[in-house]
Amino acid sequence: DHVLWQDHAAHADWQWTLGEMRKAVERYTEIFGVAAAVHGAAGWQMNRYALRLTGELGFAWCSDSRGTHPFLPVVDGKTIACPQLPTTLPTLDELIGVDGIMPDDVADHLLEMTQTVPDAGHVFTLHAELEGLKFLPVLDGLLTGWRKQGYRLGALRALAGEMTLDALPCHTIMEGTIPGRSGALLMQGPLSSS
Repeated sequence: DHVLWQDHAAHADWQWTLGEMRKAVERYTEIFGVAAAVHGAAGWQMNRYALRLTGELGFAWCSDSRGTHPFLPVVDGKTIACPQLPTTLPTLDELIGVDGIMPDDVADHLLEMTQTVPDAGHVFTLHAELEGLKFLPVLDGLLTGWRKQGYRLGALRALAGEMTLDALPCHTIMEGTIPGRSGALLMQGPLSSS
């Protein structure tokens, strides 16, 4: 349940978190006939128990956080072997209406942010109900612009397939805020020595 998770996960206890994640995994398997390989938290809402469970429930990788590059999360001093591929760019709903940015110029604003291609690339989170409908022309402009900038567009699984687990840096995780989005969310923290 997207709304239930988004509203309660960040501060939930072990029992609630385990129950919700098990239900999600079981339902996914029931519907698709295979085990879920990926976890993506609604609204980037997670807690220490959920992060630990990503490895225990067999996920190959996750996109539960905001950050700058793929990493292994460190929770309570322990490295979780399930890598995070964080969202690196703001979402359209975080940009529109902030600092005078409107739907007509939001693509140009994002394209300015991506002029320099980082080594790990970028992860852009889109919403089917926004970019797939109301802002479809904006998405088309972004895709065209990113191709012109030299980006190779693809699904997260392609980025995950290029990762070497042993080469990923370990980072603590933390709650933080993002301009244009209300409330706290999971963020990539400082580099960890763990």
